[in-house]
Amino acid sequence: MPVSEICNREVVVVERNDTALEAAKLMRQHHVGDVLVVEDRNGIRVPVGIVTDRDLIMEIMAPELDDTVITVGDIMTQELVTVKGSTGIFEAIQYMRQKAVRRLPIVNDSGGLIGILTLDDLLELLSEELLEIAKLVRNEQQKETRSRR
Repeated sequence: MPVSEICNREVVVVERNDTALEAAKLMRQHHVGDVLVVEDRNGIRVPVGIVTDRDLIMEIMAPELDDTVITVGDIMTQELVTVKGSTGIFEAIQYMRQKAVRRLPIVNDSGGLIGILTLDDLLELLSEELLEIAKLVRNEQQKETRSRR
């Protein structure tokens, strides 16, 4: 299954010049732990960075910097790891593990933002799949018990 089928397409985005305070308010408003920094390139929203709640704490709050002056461009992770929407789920999981990231922006062939895949999304998907497998095993056991009576 390609990641484009399971990724969250409602991504909270900011631009490089938005303040850290604006990013924090968006995270709170949308109940998310990150915002993607995007650039408009010929009408295509291209992800260029990411800012997480941890970034805000470590880069601004802990050193007591002014969150109304610092921009997301100042603190964003610039070496953004992305994959195309056609990438398979397990390939994406391996890639996330190799790159040690919890969030993976999904892009189209032009580099435009499609959505984001998070570790939480994957845990939810995999737990649902494991539950279905457990139900299959239970049903098979019940079927065998009924047939031997």
